[in-house]
Amino acid sequence: MHRLIILRWVVMVSLGLVIFGLQLASIPLPVLHLSLAIAALGLFNIIAWWRLKQTQQTTENELLIQLLGDITAFSALFYFSGGYSNPFIWMYLLPITVAAVALQARNAWLIAGLSIACYTLLIFYHIPLSHLHMHDHNGMQANMQFDIHLVGMWLGFVVSAIIVAIFITRIGQNLRDYDKKIAEVREKALESERMLALGTLATSAAHELGTPLATIAVISKELSQELKNQPEALQQLEILRTQISRCKEILSSITRNAGQNRAEAGLGLSLRDFLEDAIQRWRDTRPASELVVSMPSTAHNPYIFMDRTLTQAIQNLLDNAADESPERVLFNAEWDDKLLKIQIRDFGSGLSAETKKQLGKPFFTSKNEEGMGLGVYLTQTTLARYAGELSLSNHPDGGVMTSVRLPLEKLLVEKLKVSK
Repeated sequence: MHRLIILRWVVMVSLGLVIFGLQLASIPLPVLHLSLAIAALGLFNIIAWWRLKQTQQTTENELLIQLLGDITAFSALFYFSGGYSNPFIWMYLLPITVAAVALQARNAWLIAGLSIACYTLLIFYHIPLSHLHMHDHNGMQANMQFDIHLVGMWLGFVVSAIIVAIFITRIGQNLRDYDKKIAEVREKALESERMLALGTLATSAAHELGTPLATIAVISKELSQELKNQPEALQQLEILRTQISRCKEILSSITRNAGQNRAEAGLGLSLRDFLEDAIQRWRDTRPASELVVSMPSTAHNPYIFMDRTLTQAIQNLLDNAADESPERVLFNAEWDDKLLKIQIRDFGSGLSAETKKQLGKPFFTSKNEEGMGLGVYLTQTTLARYAGELSLSNHPDGGVMTSVRLPLEKLLVEKLKVSK
């Protein structure tokens, strides 16, 4: 309906200019009748505009009635201006085009049939243009009529070209945007299916791993009693027990209710504490890797709710960096009231062209057989829930620079309380 309103304004302005130009050329026309026909188009536009203000959903019957009104106004206009010989008679194609794009087949054929019928009737019933001219010698009058018709055909072509460029192009763009939106929705549906499958596999794995982990924990406890006189072995065993506790915690977080973290968000946690907690958890799992941390000391420190999936996302990125350069990884975080920016740099070999192309796809890994290919994918999925962005690029001095931009609006405890 919005496109039809624009189309009508173009037609009305064009016809008004043509009538005004013919009047300046002292060519007599039934201006009153033609003005009433153009005014009818304007009335239809006002009604259509009012309907769009009332509701954003236009029914097919409403659009059909509007197009029938256009055919009626065109027929009256052409009846008083030469009928089928009018060079603007092609305007009957406009409602047919709109109907073909926007209406069902039966209504489109109805509009086409009525347009053809009106065109046919105008062959027999109309006021000829020759009756509108001052009488003169036959030859001069015929030449004047012929010239006027050619000028009208030229004007008709100009107007039709403008209308096609404006209307048909926009309809095509709308269709392309619609196809793009459908593709995005389909892609999101596939992502949801993948995440559901991964969640099912994770829950099943958590259930099956519970028993062997409990057995390992019992044995490690017994070994700590037997090796209490061997400090070096006991130290290694303590690391093993720490990793077992970490595995248990991960399994518990998998089976925990997904909404529990958000429900407990009222307590809140400062952003600095959240990052330090994520870093410490990672250091517990990778004690041999050096992590150089840089965070502002005087910046505003907003309170956010604890989301372990975000903690895991940060750890995934640190794991990837440490896998490439286990000796040293740089971690820099900056934030303000609205945005958290994290940069993680490793000193590895960088990203190849093929890795850049495939990065972020599930089950793609550049670590040969050592990785599952889910770290970057899960991180992107987690960040997307909060409108966050993840980008990886090769650093000019070597290695990979991983950048995270995370809006804090959906994480702030104050925002969460207000929404409740």
